[in-house]
Amino acid sequence: MSALIIVFGYLVGSIPTAEIFSKVMRGIDLRKVGSGTVSSTGIYYHVSRPMVVVVGILDILKGALPTWLALRFDLGLWVAALAGLAAIVGHNWPLYLRFVGGRGLSPFMGLLLVLYPWGFPWLLAFLAVGRLVGLTALGALLGLMSLPALTAFTGQPPAITWAGVLMLLVTVVKRLEANRLPLPDDPAERRQVLLRRLLFDRDVPPGEPWTTRRSSHQ
Repeated sequence: MSALIIVFGYLVGSIPTAEIFSKVMRGIDLRKVGSGTVSSTGIYYHVSRPMVVVVGILDILKGALPTWLALRFDLGLWVAALAGLAAIVGHNWPLYLRFVGGRGLSPFMGLLLVLYPWGFPWLLAFLAVGRLVGLTALGALLGLMSLPALTAFTGQPPAITWAGVLMLLVTVVKRLEANRLPLPDDPAERRQVLLRRLLFDRDVPPGEPWTTRRSSHQ
């Protein structure tokens, strides 16, 4: 049963909510515009700002549902955390879109709502501050970095702390991998791009438009 719940989490997480709404509403493939991430951020910038709420809630539910089901079937916190993380992996590397997806923050918020509700407003606060200063991705990264320390300090079970650690690792890998976008040939420029991806989740400096996409997406 534990393995089934984890696989279920991945398959649910793989449902490309943002891509479905984008295709239905505007006929846009989010993988071909802007940063190429298939997420509510892409919906916000390229489809419909009000629709961000709907897509965001659905993506949160993708992380919450398998996590809750694992607890409902008394499979324990570790399985619940792994099921939620599997949904995040599915969201980031969806089976249905050739493993080109989003960044996983919304389904992780769903995991938190089930396992550690206080983590939800904690991350929202970092996102809000980041948004105010125009560095939302950096705010998200700092929030994720601080979360394991918060859970450990407040005496949460190890499964919850490790869920935060693993989410941070998944985020770092996803940002650096950037849906398989190519890196510059020049070593110095490559290092700069990798640092921008890690901190700002983009290949160009903050504030500059990012329009270059992979030819395989065109």
